[in-house]
Amino acid sequence: MPLALLALAIGAFGIGTTEFVIMGLLPEIAADYGVSIPTAGLLVTGYAIGVVIGAPLMTMLGTRISRKTVLILLMGLFVAGNALSALAPGFGLMLSGRVVASFAHGAFFGIGSVVAADLVAPGKKAGAIATMFTGLTVANIVGVPLGTFIGQAVGWRTTFAIVAALGVAGLLGIAALVPAMPRPQGARLRGELTAFRNPQVLLAMAMTVLGFGGVFAAITYIAPMMTQVAGYSDSAITWLLVLFGIGMFLGNLLGGRYADRALMPMLYTTLSGLAVVLALFTVTAHSKILAAISILLVGALGFATVPPLQKRVLDQAHGAPTLASAVNIGAFNLGNALAAWLGGIVIAAGLGYTAPNWVGAVLAAAALGLAFWSAVLERRAPVRDTAAVMPVPTAVHH
Repeated sequence: MPLALLALAIGAFGIGTTEFVIMGLLPEIAADYGVSIPTAGLLVTGYAIGVVIGAPLMTMLGTRISRKTVLILLMGLFVAGNALSALAPGFGLMLSGRVVASFAHGAFFGIGSVVAADLVAPGKKAGAIATMFTGLTVANIVGVPLGTFIGQAVGWRTTFAIVAALGVAGLLGIAALVPAMPRPQGARLRGELTAFRNPQVLLAMAMTVLGFGGVFAAITYIAPMMTQVAGYSDSAITWLLVLFGIGMFLGNLLGGRYADRALMPMLYTTLSGLAVVLALFTVTAHSKILAAISILLVGALGFATVPPLQKRVLDQAHGAPTLASAVNIGAFNLGNALAAWLGGIVIAAGLGYTAPNWVGAVLAAAALGLAFWSAVLERRAPVRDTAAVMPVPTAVHH
């Protein structure tokens, strides 16, 4: 494994910790600022929207400098945002800090995916992307539960101060281990935008929004759901998040392994399984044991979609992958924002803390429908223009 992949995983660890640790600390933050749980959920929605906006913006700003330099600058922005969150005296400033940190998220994973894929042989690209995302999944096994424990025991501000320190470590790791990679010759914003003319790129992004949104519909409100419905204590949220992280880790490895072999069948399997598990979670949330198993499965099935979805975008956007890759990371977080918002709506409507699971099941089922539709369109395309068929395997499956 190239050491550069390890450096990218270190940065992903810090970003993953700040993205997901907020779920376990929503009750504490809400109580500290005197706001409701659905209002505190805006810290999830705001972060996700910031990723959606920041992903293309920061990537476009970085088209004239090397990818390594962009990654270092993004980690610096991440550190600043988390430091602001740790010191914020009011909810509005706390939300602002989350948005600042989120601006680094999409471009980091988007550019990092391209760098990771370029470091390995063609048949190992999804595996390389999965290796980088391992930092994100390990964050959910170690960083998020530990951050939740520290936040509950010492104070949530300490958690975000530690996350800022993780960002510094990630920055130093990238500076030391990622090789100098000059800006690709001929890279221009106009060329990157051409990728979005391909309907398959847009369909893959739509699958990303809906599929991973299904995960966040349930996980955003995991703390109140487990304490108020399943009957767990506040302290149990830490190890429940460990379960979620283990599921993510296993799902990421599975998705990275099989996406290089059978990408679309992998998506059919994981998205259908995710829809079923989320639907059942509305019932299993009332049992401690079944709720814990459901959390593990949601993490595994949800994150098994990440490498194949990211690889599909890179494949379909061949020749201009950087912006499309970053925007797809934004698509993951657009799904997160949509799901967190919809979950807050159904809770505020009095439907209970399990209602977001139904929202997630519907979103995952919709993503599955788009996956089938994408495959149908892909099969039909060669029929219209036989002469254009021959180059496709080389371009798509390089």
